[in-house]
Amino acid sequence: MSLTADKARNVARVLSEAMPYIQRFRGRTVVIKYGGNAMTDAALKQGFARDIVMMKLVGINPVVVHGGGPQIGRLLERIGKETHFVQGMRVTDAETMDVVEMVLGGLVNKDIVNLINQHGGMAVGLTGKDGDLIRARKLTLEQGREDVDEPEIIDLGHVGEVASVDASVVNMLVSGNFIPVIAPIGVGEDGHSYNINADLVAGKVAEVLEAEKLILLTNTPGLLDKQDRLLTGLTAHQVDELIADGTIHGGMLPKIRCALDAVKGGVRAAHIIDGRVEHAVLVEIFTDEGVGTLIRA
Repeated sequence: MSLTADKARNVARVLSEAMPYIQRFRGRTVVIKYGGNAMTDAALKQGFARDIVMMKLVGINPVVVHGGGPQIGRLLERIGKETHFVQGMRVTDAETMDVVEMVLGGLVNKDIVNLINQHGGMAVGLTGKDGDLIRARKLTLEQGREDVDEPEIIDLGHVGEVASVDASVVNMLVSGNFIPVIAPIGVGEDGHSYNINADLVAGKVAEVLEAEKLILLTNTPGLLDKQDRLLTGLTAHQVDELIADGTIHGGMLPKIRCALDAVKGGVRAAHIIDGRVEHAVLVEIFTDEGVGTLIRA
């Protein structure tokens, strides 16, 4: 059955609208942080894999950095390991770190690689330990106490932050027409493995690769103002003002700071988009409207 005239016009409009974006971004690198509902809903997972393959086919170089917190939590629960969180971060002892490495570097990473390959891509899975990709340093938190003047120093165990990124292995894969899929595990100077927030890893990788875009998939429409209206087309200066006046607060702050650091570090644009929308990555890159918040340098 052929398309109706209206449907044919809509298809032609979408394809025509995408063309200048394909021309503009051809040969450029886009780093996508993959997480949230897009990573657990079966239909969204298939759509994400197709989006990544489509990007590669039209000449864009996608690099995927993924999370996996819910999957880690489920396995820890199955083996009877109790989990504690401090300021939203999982306290990670040596036994928990073993589970983190198994889930992030194994189960989750290989599932994403397999999905992309099933749709015609050539994905290769990495952790930050491969090729000395991500050097980590131990992360500690300070927490104020009413009974003392000095803040309490909290040891989170094997939780780290990015000390440095050596992207040579990623560049080698990209130049070989592969799609790198990175699990956010780094190695410290002490030789120990560290679990690092995937948003932070994606931002730092984007900076080092001098990426055209950093895309953070979330479970929200993007950055909202105080009246719950979507904000987009923001400059780094405007974002700083929104943080100062309290518009950006709570759980959105770490993502916004990650996006802000990336654009200040040389990434041309950062996008915080709704991963619950089917084919959100393609819609954001190849249409005029997009599906989230755009932050420009």
